[in-house]
Amino acid sequence: MRVAPGIVLLLVGLALQFQVSSAHAQVITTGPDSVVVLSPETDSIAQQNKFFLSGLKNLDRPGKAALLSAAFPGLGQAYNKAYWKIPIIFATGAVLGYFIIDNNDKYQDFRQATIQRRDKKDKYMNDPIYGDQRPNGAQNLRSSRDFYRRNRDLTIILSVGAYAMNIAEAYVHAHLKEFEVGDDLSLRLQPDLFHTPANRSVAPGLTLTLYTRTK
Repeated sequence: MRVAPGIVLLLVGLALQFQVSSAHAQVITTGPDSVVVLSPETDSIAQQNKFFLSGLKNLDRPGKAALLSAAFPGLGQAYNKAYWKIPIIFATGAVLGYFIIDNNDKYQDFRQATIQRRDKKDKYMNDPIYGDQRPNGAQNLRSSRDFYRRNRDLTIILSVGAYAMNIAEAYVHAHLKEFEVGDDLSLRLQPDLFHTPANRSVAPGLTLTLYTRTK
């Protein structure tokens, strides 16, 4: 399978994002004892790591859930103890991944055949739909190539949307877990009469009231 250049660049960028930066230190030797002195570069990296860790500690529960889901889909749901959602997330990712690979393979196949058709060396030369003997065989090749390319690109967009929904769901769920209804809140449902300006009459109905109890 040949992957599109955009996908390769995306994977390389993610790999560089999560790559651990190497640190350097200077060893100063005086007599039998050796002293390791951190270089300015190492000290800067240590400060950045400390700032990052302190930022994680200061995050609230929804922020941590969103960050975990961004790092690995389903991890935020596990943090929220919504374990039943994890198989759904994995199944969605597997289906979308399958269609990305399948559509990309077919796109590359028809793309190569379209290029080789100029020299009449493609494998669809005698095909009843794409064959050279058909007046629109070359056009059918190009149409299939464009069709699978659009499907691949659309599936990639859907995958990005599913990834964002995974993060949003973990964030919202964590917010809802922190939402508590106190004893001071009350909901009252009672019958009422409503005036209808159209025919100047009165119609029965129900009134739903949310209020706080005062002690």
